[in-house]
Amino acid sequence: MPVRVARISNDALELDAHIAAVEDPAAGAVTTFVGRVRDHDPDAQGAVVALEYSAHPDAETALARIAERAIGDTDALVAVSHRVGRLAVGDAAVVIAVASSHRAEAFEVCRAVIETIKTDLPVWKRQVEADGSTAWKGLGG
Repeated sequence: MPVRVARISNDALELDAHIAAVEDPAAGAVTTFVGRVRDHDPDAQGAVVALEYSAHPDAETALARIAERAIGDTDALVAVSHRVGRLAVGDAAVVIAVASSHRAEAFEVCRAVIETIKTDLPVWKRQVEADGSTAWKGLGG
């Protein structure tokens, strides 16, 4: 099964667990991506202190489909998770690991997964600023 993990989770995301999930003796390359909460946003009036993520009940199924489409006809293996709930600055919101026989495929699949998450995954975030103000930030991660 090429999609080894596709999870929406309230728990902290662990990069090592995602790398282990795509372990395969045929894989000559493993790429990873960790999307973290940062302390600023171009649209924010002040410092960002947290993001609050919520997900549609079908988000996990959608995440698996995103990974499957990104894999296409490659030999890539994917483990991907998106966190929900309140995340502090520095927390991982998205973790992706992709293993493939060649690095070009691993990089391409990893990039396709995160770019499609940003546009198609039914997960929304509310940005919390230091002064307590909040702003919803649309569809995607």
